[in-house]
Amino acid sequence: MRVVVQRSKKAQVTVEDTVTGSIEQGLVLLVGFTHGDTREDAVYLADKIVNLRIFEDSEEKMNRSLLDVGGSILSISQFTLYGDCRKGRRPNFMDAARPEEANVLYNSFNQELRNKGVQVETGTFGAMMQVELVNDGPVTLIVESKEKK
Repeated sequence: MRVVVQRSKKAQVTVEDTVTGSIEQGLVLLVGFTHGDTREDAVYLADKIVNLRIFEDSEEKMNRSLLDVGGSILSISQFTLYGDCRKGRRPNFMDAARPEEANVLYNSFNQELRNKGVQVETGTFGAMMQVELVNDGPVTLIVESKEKK
């Protein structure tokens, strides 16, 4: 499981000209799954992400977590995170989990985030989406399941 984490001042996702999710201060997560990912991966990364100390404290040091600042999450499914661009000019997506498996894990991941008391907004799994983001910092990190490198 791989997640691109972006600290944001505000963000929204639109599907077919309809806003399906929007947040103010918080995190935008681009979430991808690969073969062999499990619910345990989703639990691990949900805990890791809400506790990452990437928000500034009173001394302008990244020392506060999403939970500390009361931020929200905009979670977007993103199978292209497992695109392999090493050969040729067209990405190969063979490492991405099958949609039916990824959708179950994506929903599980979002529920784990909610279980931690975080407001979670989403796009629509498998849909073409437009994501607007004001990246704060900019701060962008890539986090992966504990057994994945």
